[in-house]
Order: sequence, then structure tokens, then C-alpha cells
Amino acid sequence: MSMNTSLGTIVKRIRKERQWTLAEMSEACGIPLSTLSKIENDKLTLTYDRLQQLSRSLGIALAELFSEGETNETVFTARRSIATLDAAVRVETPNYVYNYLCSDLRKRRMIPIHVQITAKSLGEFGDLVRHAGEEFAFVIEGAVVLHTEFYAPVTLNKGEGVYIDSNMGHGYLVGEGFEQATILSVCASADENLQQHLIAEAEGRIGDAETHTSAAA
Repeated sequence: MSMNTSLGTIVKRIRKERQWTLAEMSEACGIPLSTLSKIENDKLTLTYDRLQQLSRSLGIALAELFSEGETNETVFTARRSIATLDAAVRVETPNYVYNYLCSDLRKRRMIPIHVQITAKSLGEFGDLVRHAGEEFAFVIEGAVVLHTEFYAPVTLNKGEGVYIDSNMGHGYLVGEGFEQATILSVCASADENLQQHLIAEAEGRIGDAETHTSAAA
């Protein structure tokens, strides 16, 4: 598979591996047959939400829909980007203030994010977050309580970190005794548009919070 494998090629490969017709795959994943046909012929792509739906219905990790395949060629790009908060892309949500670092680089497999955490309880935080790939979070200020879908909560103090599967529901809360905390999070995925998807998810949580506030009023 080439380094620039399209979503259509990947979807078609999965369908053929399972020996499905387009109609059978349509029924299995709940996506209209005509839409699947356009995807396989690279005439249509999917939103992040629909990609999540497709991966869940197929029983595969979302990252597999962005698989780039293998290559024996070593490519040296000599890329470099200096990380500063002044140049970061800033997104504020009810739970976090994200500063996406090194955003001048395109097609990155790692997304470094300076994150200020403000939520102090799960009730305040809301639903746990899920997204493609893996991530490493390192506490640089305060203390953090990490809640995950499959593990008991764990407190991480300044100078401590954690590596997790980001597809697992997770959320970082401010540790007891602190007003806020700060982590450096590095998210990694084969998805070349990971930062856009992370920002879209964050902005979606802003919208959810605003809707909830309006309803409460």
C-alpha cells in the first residue's frame, strides 16, 4: 500500500477482505450504498463522526481507516518548528484551555498540546473524551486526576506522566488542593488531520456546554 493510500482504497480493501458486496457492507455499517460507492471511488469523504460510526460498526480502530501502509524508503524531511505559546493555536473549552503547538507543520503524526485544566469533578467535566491514536501526558504544574474508561482514577503529580490509548474514554481533572493544573500532552495517530479533528471535537464540546446552559436558563 502506498504512503498516500486514500480512504476509498482502505474501505474497498476491508470490504473485499470480508468478502462483502457493497450492499452487505452498507447494511453492516449503516451507511447508504450510494455513499459507500462514492467513497470507494474517492468521490466523497466522511466527517469525523461518520468515520467513528464506520470504525465502530466494522469493529476496527479508527486509526485503521487512515493506515498509510509500509514503505522501505527512508525519507528525511529536515522539518523543524519552535514551540511557543504566543504562536500556538488556542482553543478554550469548559474543561480545558488547549494551546496546539508547532501548528505551522502540516501532516504531523504527533500533536504537542499545552493544556490548562480547570474542571475539578466528573459532574463538571461531563462525558469522557475519545479520539484516534495514543497520547502521552506529563504534568508540568499542579496535580491531575486521570479518569479512564477501564481503570480506577489515578493522581499524577508534577513531574509524573501517563501513556494511554486515546480511543479509551479519558478525562483529566484538577487534583485536590489546586485551582488548576497544566499538562503537556502529545497525541499521536496515523491520521494526518489529527489536529483538525481534535479541535473540531473540542469545539463540539463548547457547543454542547452552550446548549446545556441555554436549556438550564
